[in-house]
Amino acid sequence: MNSTSARRPARFLALVASVVGVVAAFLVGSPPPASAATACSGYSSSSSVCVSSPITVGGTSYAADWYLPNGTASGLMLVEHGFSRSCKHLRGTSKAIAEKGVMVFCVDEDMTAGNPELATIIGNALADRTVVPPNGKPLPTKYIVGGHSAGGQFAALVGQQLDTRGYADLKGAIMFDPVAAEGFSAAVSAISAGGTRPVLSVAARPSVINLFNNSFGALNDLPNGFVGIQLVWTSYFLGSPTGGSCHIDSEGENTDVIGVAGALCSPNATQTARLRDFATTWAKDLATGSYTASHYCTDAEVVATCGSAVKALVDRTLPLAAPIR
Repeated sequence: MNSTSARRPARFLALVASVVGVVAAFLVGSPPPASAATACSGYSSSSSVCVSSPITVGGTSYAADWYLPNGTASGLMLVEHGFSRSCKHLRGTSKAIAEKGVMVFCVDEDMTAGNPELATIIGNALADRTVVPPNGKPLPTKYIVGGHSAGGQFAALVGQQLDTRGYADLKGAIMFDPVAAEGFSAAVSAISAGGTRPVLSVAARPSVINLFNNSFGALNDLPNGFVGIQLVWTSYFLGSPTGGSCHIDSEGENTDVIGVAGALCSPNATQTARLRDFATTWAKDLATGSYTASHYCTDAEVVATCGSAVKALVDRTLPLAAPIR
């Protein structure tokens, strides 16, 4: 899959990215300003709470959503929204991770090209441990970086900054159909640390909105034996995969008409459930140091080395899914 993506002309991909960006910018306004802590509207969970509470870094306040497990969190995961989206669009996915005992936070800011300046700021704040969770909760020491689409680029840059700062408890990255921009390859390589830290992705089928899985080249260049899974699509139309997985599967029930219009597809409840199953299992594993063998492959090139959750999806005729390779 990644070799086909790599052959697509860079000029065409850049044009597509600019068109998508212009359309989205017209459709979506700026993220909401930071404000006092408030409960997330309509949030319901017996094992976690959601609070919109800003973080202040260097005298500047940034709007943020927090998902706080009732007990002591095993780790902290950044789950960043995509370009011209907001934290509320990842509410269900963030909730699912929090219900596994992992604290989640999302910065509600512009994600154009992964916002490298803000990524450095947030990375430094996390390394300095000056980020303060709401409700009197302590900041966990173990960090996982993650995000959707351009938020995946942001997460990779945050992780790279943590590595640059020598933060010892960076545990890895989990991304949702990331769209790579400048510096993505170097960032995920820094997070991987020679294959000693997991870098994982749940990807959708190749499409215009994810620049035809343009993150795959960098992911496959890592020495990690397994870097994630591409979810099912259901058919081909004019030689291209259609149906099934969608770029906004991570948004699921929290998406809106703008998300659907931008992605040119709608989330499928089955695919969203699959994404959240992998995401929450990986997040818990990274935060607790456990290993759920069913959700990994030892060698992505050899399906026989994959666990049962991966084998249940991959290498069918149609519908099709596969390890990223």
